[in-house]
Parts: sequence; C-alpha cells; structure tokens
Amino acid sequence: MQAACQLDVQGKDSLDFINAFFAENETNPAICQMAAKWVNGLWENLSQCDSLIKQAAIKWELSRISMVDKSILRLSVYQLKYCPDIPAKVVINEAIEIAKKFSSLQAPGFVNGVLDAILKKLENDQKENQDG
Repeated sequence: MQAACQLDVQGKDSLDFINAFFAENETNPAICQMAAKWVNGLWENLSQCDSLIKQAAIKWELSRISMVDKSILRLSVYQLKYCPDIPAKVVINEAIEIAKKFSSLQAPGFVNGVLDAILKKLENDQKENQDG
C-alpha cells in the first residue's frame, strides 16, 4: 500500500526505486518479490483498476478519495482482477485491516463497500463470459 501511495505521488519514475524501497522495509526476499510484482502489475493496469473503482464508488470522484484509501482500493482491485490465486475474501479482509490501521474510522466500511461492489461486478462479468 505504501508503494502504491508512492506511485500516486511520484508517478512512473518511482518504479525504478520500488525494489530498493521493499528491500529497506522487508527482510524476506520472497515478500519483496511478490510486493514488487503486485505494484508493477498495478501500475500496468492502473486505468482498468481506477475504472472499476469509479464505477463502484458511486457519488465519489477518484480525486476526492484520500490517497491512502485510493491506494488500498487500487491494490485490492488489482489483486481481485489479476491475482486469481488469492481468494477474494482474503483480499477484502486484508484491505479492511489496512484501512483500520492506516486510515480514518469510516475507511474500513467505505473500502469494504467499494470492494464488495467490484467483486460482484467481476463475478458477473466472468459468469457472462462463460455463458456467452
């Protein structure tokens, strides 16, 4: 989530420093590698993730969502859409826990509601693709 915030502030140029950021903050190389994969994947698919957030966060402009909440949502949406090996419940529960720790009192409910709506949309899209 911190790396996603960094990307939001510094843009694509910060990708060059992501591995160093993870190495400074985590001693397990496997975790660093996984986190770097997620952040790079998020950046490559940012417009698709933001589009899903905009559709689900009814009455909320992306620019009005706090940087922390937006980063939590972006990373979670990336995982829901592009990481089928991670169960959706795990993604959503982790996002809620991160929101509790790093954001406002209202953030966990907001994050849960947005991600639940996105998950339903993704599941419906997947079902339509299988049926049609």
